[in-house]
Amino acid sequence: MTKKHAVTAANDRITIRHVASDAGVSVAAVSKVLRNAYGVSGALRSKVEASIEKLNYRPSIAARGMRGSTYTIGILVIELANPFLAGIIESANNALSDSGYKSLIGIGRSASPIEASMIESMIDNHMDGVLIIAPRISGKLLERYARQIPITVIAHHEDHAVTYDTVNSDDHKGASLAVELAVSRGYEDIAMMGYELRDSPATVVALQREAGYLEAMRLAGLRAQIVRLPPVSADRELAINNFLRDKNRPRAVFVWSDLDAVPLINAARTQGIRVPEDLAIIGYDNSPMAALPLVGLTSIDQNAAQLGATAAATLLERIGGRKTASHILIEPRVQGRSST
Repeated sequence: MTKKHAVTAANDRITIRHVASDAGVSVAAVSKVLRNAYGVSGALRSKVEASIEKLNYRPSIAARGMRGSTYTIGILVIELANPFLAGIIESANNALSDSGYKSLIGIGRSASPIEASMIESMIDNHMDGVLIIAPRISGKLLERYARQIPITVIAHHEDHAVTYDTVNSDDHKGASLAVELAVSRGYEDIAMMGYELRDSPATVVALQREAGYLEAMRLAGLRAQIVRLPPVSADRELAINNFLRDKNRPRAVFVWSDLDAVPLINAARTQGIRVPEDLAIIGYDNSPMAALPLVGLTSIDQNAAQLGATAAATLLERIGGRKTASHILIEPRVQGRSST
């Protein structure tokens, strides 16, 4: 009888009941450990985790979905090439993991149809929530999906949304800080380098930064000038070089993102343009590349770690039952370096 039972256990899929039996505890106790529930003692957790490892137990996602929770979160990001976004993802993933959730990452590639398809897949797979970073999808579609699954969005300014939450850097203020820094250095001819927005939704961060720049220039009594690069998906090298060769080039430039500010500072130095003696440059994001000594880019710091952790906490609150929308702005700051 014992031998037959051992063969059955070896061949059948290990279930939560096997774990409970091996650990000498109830199924409910194992469930609490798996859910990282409040009040689980260290001794109980150690006992259950030892049995899970011994039996190589893997919870069934489908079964957990039928009970109402899969402990999985979808993270949908515009791209992975931007090192600043990687910092947000890491911070959010750590916060979610600490609460017992696993994250699955999808890449939207700046295309609304792809983003919509991925969100639908996350809903179909019974994920508990979706964290979206820098979407191209419209707020109207987000509202619709948020009626089916808890959603928190980063880098999407829509503070009147009622079915989903947003967590953003205060991009308007960040741009103002960039202008204020340039003015404090004695610069008056201060341009902003943006990009051709075309079909970009009104919720994108670039528009908030442009608005902050324009208002700060107006308050300073200075003439504003926005230099537009090709769209985000296009090659910017020619446009950046043309800007640098322009005889009417401004004395200082605030660049909407380090994605373009770092190539700009590199191109300037390659062409023999002294930074900041001939051209002062301020970026936005305070990306890891900006901090390299040979780059030395002054940049507006969004605090990627705080953005990710706050968004994860906000999403978990929504999953936990909060119904009212939460729209959080995180204070940016200036990280000064040699480019100004």
